[in-house]
Amino acid sequence: MIEIIPAIDIIDGKCVRLTQGDYGRKKIYNENPVEVAKQFEAYGIRRLHVVDLDGAREQHIVNYRTLRKIATQTTLIIDFGGGLKSDEDLEIAFDCGAQLITGGSIAVKKPDVFERWLTKYGSEKIILGADVKDRKIAVAGWQEDTDLALMPFLKQYIQRGIVQVICTDIGRDGMLQGPAIELYKEILADFPALHLTASGGVGSIADLKALNKANIPAVIVGKAIYEGRINLRELGIKN
Repeated sequence: MIEIIPAIDIIDGKCVRLTQGDYGRKKIYNENPVEVAKQFEAYGIRRLHVVDLDGAREQHIVNYRTLRKIATQTTLIIDFGGGLKSDEDLEIAFDCGAQLITGGSIAVKKPDVFERWLTKYGSEKIILGADVKDRKIAVAGWQEDTDLALMPFLKQYIQRGIVQVICTDIGRDGMLQGPAIELYKEILADFPALHLTASGGVGSIADLKALNKANIPAVIVGKAIYEGRINLRELGIKN
C-alpha cells in the first residue's frame, strides 16, 4: 500500500498552504503546527514532510524552532526541507529533530555541497527534491525556473547514490485536480529501483488509489487534508 505522508508547510511559525508555490496565494490553516502534527500522529501517521517556506525564500533555515517542537512533542519521522543551503543549516535541521532532509535548490546550485552531504550522511538520510514545471527543474521555493530537464537531472544523482526522490509537479500543487501519474510512471519505468514520492495535485481518495495502482511508493498530501477532501479516517491507517 502506498505510504501517505502529510505535509506541514510553515510560514511565520504557522501551518499554511500555497497554491502553485505562489507566496501571494497563502492560506493559514492552523497557528500551531505542533497541534496539526499531533492530529496526524493520532490517526496512525508515521512520517511527516515539513517545509520551511520562509527558509526557501530567505535561502537559509528559519523555522527550526517549530521543527524542534514537532520533533520533541511527537514520535513522527520528519523529513525536512526549505532553505537548507549550508553545512550549518543541515546540522541545525538534524539537531532540531529531522531524521531526513530534502535538498532541491542546493542540488542544482551547489551540487558539490549536496554530494558531500550524501557522502557524509548516506542515501538513507538525504532525499533529492525534484520540483518540476513543464518537465524542467525549478528552484528557490519555485521562484526560479531552470533549463535542467527532469530525467537527466534524476539520472545524474541516481548515479551518484541517491535512492529517494520527492517529485513535485508545481503546476498541479494546491490545485486538487489530480497528480501527474503518467510522469511518475515514466520516472519509475526508467529508474525502477527508485523510492519515488509523488507530490502535488492530490485531491481525493481516488487519486491515492490511482497512485497506488501505479505502484508509486509514497505520496505527500497537503491541501486535500486541510480542505477536508481527504479524511484521515478514510485511509484506514488507524481505526
